[in-house]
Amino acid sequence: MKPQGRLTVLILPGWQDSGPAHWQSLWEAEHGDIRVVQHDYMRPKRGDWMARLDEVLLDRIAPGGRPALIAAHSLGCHLVAAWAAHSNHTHLIAAALLVAPPDLAQADWPLELRSWQPPVLQKLPFPSLVMASSNDPFGSLQAQAQLAEAWGAKLHKLGDKGHINADSGLGNWPQGREWLQGLPGLAQA
Repeated sequence: MKPQGRLTVLILPGWQDSGPAHWQSLWEAEHGDIRVVQHDYMRPKRGDWMARLDEVLLDRIAPGGRPALIAAHSLGCHLVAAWAAHSNHTHLIAAALLVAPPDLAQADWPLELRSWQPPVLQKLPFPSLVMASSNDPFGSLQAQAQLAEAWGAKLHKLGDKGHINADSGLGNWPQGREWLQGLPGLAQA
């Protein structure tokens, strides 16, 4: 049960979803966050994922009248950028934590993810924070910094944390949760 006064959190996993030991799944179980469940995690289509995010926002967030926070991981970060560039419902988001956005320009990018190219590089209409790892196999620190700049997001470098997923040994990642809860304050910063 989420404490009174806290904003609802939408969990946006990336390609292949987030497994049971991933911080996103642990947050969902511990805090009652809402996972935006996509129809196909193995062959994701950008337009389909954008439409699904809109559906969840209109069904679960709009009726309550309070904007939500987003906790996106990997391809979920690119979902936020693409969705924000096209949706009429961006007012339903207070802020976004964008964790380990991959570099879509990698030469060996999987065929299943080609519908995500080119990346949307437009400023987000809400405060956001990109969490980057210096040894992420899916995107260099430089590429993640360029995404943060294009999206108008602040950049936080975590050091060597891989893809900032279950393999990174973060557990339920309490520090990440603190950063997420502090995001609405970025609007005043």
